[in-house]
Amino acid sequence: MHFLGAAGTVTGSRYLLETAKLRVLVDCGLFQGYKYLRLHNWQPPLFDPATLEAVLLTHAHLDHSGYLPVLMQHGFKGQVFCTEATQALCEVLLRDAAHLFEEEAAYANRHQISKHKPALPLYGISEVEAVLKRFHVVRTHRACQIAPTFSAKWIPNGHILGSMCIACTVDGVDILFSGDLGRPHDVLMKPPEIPGRTDYLVVESTYGNRVHDNIDAEQQLTDIILSTVQRGGSVLIPAFAVGRAQTLLYLLLRLRRDKRIPNLPIYLDSPMSQNVTGIYHRFHEALQLSAQDCEEMTAMTRTTRTAEESQRINADKWPKVVISASGMATGGRVVHHLKQMLPDARNTVLFCGFQAGGTRGEKIVSGAQTVRIHAQDVPIRARVIQMDTLSAHADCTEISAWLKHFRSAPVMTFVTHGEPAAADAMRIRIERELGWPCAVPEQLDCYRLAKSQVQFLPKHLLG
Repeated sequence: MHFLGAAGTVTGSRYLLETAKLRVLVDCGLFQGYKYLRLHNWQPPLFDPATLEAVLLTHAHLDHSGYLPVLMQHGFKGQVFCTEATQALCEVLLRDAAHLFEEEAAYANRHQISKHKPALPLYGISEVEAVLKRFHVVRTHRACQIAPTFSAKWIPNGHILGSMCIACTVDGVDILFSGDLGRPHDVLMKPPEIPGRTDYLVVESTYGNRVHDNIDAEQQLTDIILSTVQRGGSVLIPAFAVGRAQTLLYLLLRLRRDKRIPNLPIYLDSPMSQNVTGIYHRFHEALQLSAQDCEEMTAMTRTTRTAEESQRINADKWPKVVISASGMATGGRVVHHLKQMLPDARNTVLFCGFQAGGTRGEKIVSGAQTVRIHAQDVPIRARVIQMDTLSAHADCTEISAWLKHFRSAPVMTFVTHGEPAAADAMRIRIERELGWPCAVPEQLDCYRLAKSQVQFLPKHLLG
C-alpha cells in the first residue's frame, strides 16, 4: 500500500493498493491549501495510470475525487467505482471544478496576474466528460468483484450524501478505509455504521486533536443572525457546496418555522450548491429529511444563476443571509462577496467547517487584519466566527468511540488525512486507549501487508 496523498495533510487523498497482478487506487483527490501542496496537482502521476485496474471512491468531495480528470489525461482506462449518490455529486463537482479552473486561467490572462504565459487550467470540461463515462455504480453492503483476487464493499460512514467506508479484500487480506468519518448525531446524516473487523485500518484524523464544541447549533446560529441584524449588517457563510450548504438551509428552515429569526432574505449564491441541493432532495430517504422539508427549503431560498444576479446581492444593503461556495474561500462566488463584505464592521462572516492550512479561509479565521483577494489586500473589519458545531467530520472522541466497536485490533492502524499534530494526537489516543499498533505514514511511504504482519518498505519506488 502506497500513501500518495492525505499523509501529513488533510487533502489529496490517494492510496494505491498494488499486487503482483493489479493496481487499484482508493480515492483520487486534489491537493488544496498551501501552494507547495497544490503544486502536487501539476506533477505527473507517480505511476502509470494506464496500469490501474480501477479507482474506488469513498465520496465526492474534490480532495477525494478531483484528481480523476488528471489521471485521465495521463492514460487511465479503468473504471471508477462509487455509490449512485457519489456519482451524481461528482458529475456536479467535477464539472464545476473544470469550469473554475478554466475561468481562473482566463481571468489571470486577462488581468496579467499569473507568472505563467499563458496561464492554463489544471483540466477542462472535456477531461471531466471523459472520466464521467468511466463511472460504475455499486450497491452498499454488497461485495463488488473488482478483479479475481480483489473485492470491495461500501459501508455508510455518515459524512455526506453517498459517503462510505470501503472494505477491501486483496489476496485474502482485509483493508478498511474509513474515508471521512461522519458524526453520530448529525443534522442531516444518519450515524456511521460499524464495519466490525479488519486486518488493516486506514482512519482519518482531521479533528484528531480536537473536540467539537458541545453547543446548540440552532441557538448559536440564531444568536449570530440576530446580533448581526441589530447592527444593520448581513451574514455571509462560505459553505461547502456538498453537505454544509444543505445542513445550513435545513437549520435556517427550522429557525424560520419556529419564528426564532426574522423573515430576512436567504440567498444560496452558488449554482453548484443549488444543483447539489437538488441531488440531496432526490436522495432524501438516505438522509434525515422529509419530502416536505425539501419543498419548504426550496420555497424559502432565493437562488442566483448568473453573475449579474450574484452582483445584485451586494447592491442590496438590507440585512440578509448569503450562503456561497467555497467553504474554505479558495474560489467561487464567495470570494467576491468577501471582497465586498469583509471591510464592513456591521457584517458577520461565519465559517462552518475545517479550514486547511494555507487557504484563504484559514487566514481569515486566524485573526489576520487583511486578506489577499484578486491581487488586493482587503481589510477585515467584519466579525469573523468559526462554528465547529456543524462539522461533518467526527472529532477525536467520536473517532475513538467508533473504533471501540471493532471486535478485534487490526494488525496495523494507519492514521491519515490530518495535519501532523492532529494525526499524531490520534495515534497516541488509539495506542493508549485501545492498545492498537499505529503508524502515521508520510507522503510516499509504502508498506507490504500480509495477513498477520506488516513490513515498511523504505524508498520503495513506483514504476
